[in-house]
Amino acid sequence: MEVIAKYYVESRLPVKEAAKKICEECSTGTWTEVTTTTKGVEERYAAKVVDAKDNIAKIAIPMDDFEPGNIAQLLSIVAGNVFGLKEIKNLRLLDIDLPGEFVKDFRGPQFGIEGIRKIVGVGRRPLIGTIVKPKIGLEPVEYSKVVYEAAMGGVDLVKMDETLTDQNFCRLEENVSWVMDVLDKVKQATDRKVLFAVNVTTRQDELVERAEKVLQLGANCLMIDIICSGLSSIQILRDANLGVPIYCHRTGHAAFTRNEKHGVRWAVYCKLARLLGADVLHCGTIVGKMHGERKEVLEDYKALRNDWFFFSPTMPAASGGLHPGLVEDLIKNLGDDVIMNFGGGIHGHPHGTRAGATAVVQALDAVNQRISLKEYAKSHEELRIALEKWK
Repeated sequence: MEVIAKYYVESRLPVKEAAKKICEECSTGTWTEVTTTTKGVEERYAAKVVDAKDNIAKIAIPMDDFEPGNIAQLLSIVAGNVFGLKEIKNLRLLDIDLPGEFVKDFRGPQFGIEGIRKIVGVGRRPLIGTIVKPKIGLEPVEYSKVVYEAAMGGVDLVKMDETLTDQNFCRLEENVSWVMDVLDKVKQATDRKVLFAVNVTTRQDELVERAEKVLQLGANCLMIDIICSGLSSIQILRDANLGVPIYCHRTGHAAFTRNEKHGVRWAVYCKLARLLGADVLHCGTIVGKMHGERKEVLEDYKALRNDWFFFSPTMPAASGGLHPGLVEDLIKNLGDDVIMNFGGGIHGHPHGTRAGATAVVQALDAVNQRISLKEYAKSHEELRIALEKWK
């Protein structure tokens, strides 16, 4: 049993020699010969080169090198000191292949795509989400009014911004109380259940306590910034059996995923987040304001939604600079199993948040009916105004 790690490599050494250096740093080697290394250690624990050509290196790392159930330790091997080797100019972890013996210690998503669809009562269409804007600064009463308008306009999910947690101007528990109260009113008025992804990101030893507090106030979804707080934060929430979806935000990822020659591809983190229990995970949009090459974004989505051991598929979320005019492109590129998140593209509507949410619903209806947005907008004012603003 081995973990296979695949890298893009640029080095002053031939790629095969560079791959050997990676193997050494990932497992038993060091910069010089040492008297403490035995033949038995090398045979059992040393990583080996599987293939090395055209700047691509694959190495095999024995399962015995890994602690069961420990993602942090896994990353310390496949994405650790190897990035600092002098002989290597650029190094990017492209993929990891995990054997069944390793993944058996993880639980995967509790809900995943189908579970979330069941909770909100949405069939085969993308879910519509929003992020309250401005990102920070609103007090709970103001915040809840925005949530109410968005929910009445037709969104399926409202999420807190990654920068909003428990600041003095908007204390978390008070905010959750106000928001869940208005969502109860939406339920009474429309018979629709809207998820509120509450950002519980904090130090890991306080994570479950914070989550339990907001659940007592009626929260129906938990959000975590998985790069800022560490991947293991997903596992902590999943293993706590809290009974609501875990929505994972990727803020900070571009520091190591954006450079196509160095760092870690987001697809690797997609696999690991799904393994650990992410029900929803932010991925790229292809369109919008965030960087993301089409080929790589689609492979990220595939890593979340394909058949993989016994794990339920994770719902990808597309977010960043989206507006109603992009709905057709989003569905064409990403399919139906996605949450389309609109921040400014809802709250920036000239007629307000409710009209902005309605415009997105209308755009989605148009695509589902195979009517062009331009044609549909002739009889749907909210969409028409949105298309005029965001051309």
